[in-house]
Amino acid sequence: MSGAAGPGPGLPAGPGRSPLPCAPRPAAVLQLGGGAEPARPGVAVIDLRFPRGAAADVQEIVFRNFYTAFLSVRVQRPGSRRWVTCLRDYRLMPCPHTEEGSQDYFSLCRQQMLCDVDQVTALRFILRQPSPVWLHFTIEELQIFPPGQKSPQKDFPSWLSQLTPPEQPPSLHGELPDPEKVSTEVQQMWVLTEVIRARQAAARIGRFDVDGCYDVNLLSYT
Repeated sequence: MSGAAGPGPGLPAGPGRSPLPCAPRPAAVLQLGGGAEPARPGVAVIDLRFPRGAAADVQEIVFRNFYTAFLSVRVQRPGSRRWVTCLRDYRLMPCPHTEEGSQDYFSLCRQQMLCDVDQVTALRFILRQPSPVWLHFTIEELQIFPPGQKSPQKDFPSWLSQLTPPEQPPSLHGELPDPEKVSTEVQQMWVLTEVIRARQAAARIGRFDVDGCYDVNLLSYT
């Protein structure tokens, strides 16, 4: 399964792309097999039911995470009250105790599911956050899309789309200087340096420079 993180403000449906109508309903209990138990700390449950008991095929589930660490998805089919697990403990945050992945966008397609997601009447999202750092966690902007529609495109800020790619450094192939010429110039610079150093060492000491002894009469106060 792949999660796509987006920096933009949302994942819009786009032209000709309409999510399936469904009504979110928080679940009071977490359905486990044939029985039920109260939702535990660190666990949240959200039910999505299609109106008037209609059944639909699911191609893609798009949502924005909000500090949920793990996600499981179950589906319910017509004429049955049994929940079938089609996604189990999918990791949304690499580490539940850090910010990474806490508010990313995710897209889950039917190929990533463990079971068939055709003709479902309801979906149950089981959210887990084992870290005590985050007191509130959920999933937002939840949309269900039927087959035959492309994945939604993220909206990026206008300033980001206007950025130009970094300039490539100029190629040096075919523009390297002649190595013999460079060697000759370096030798000339070395000879010139040695000549200047020799001249500085042989320069005559000035009359007012101290060189072991000096004439007191030549001193002056400044």
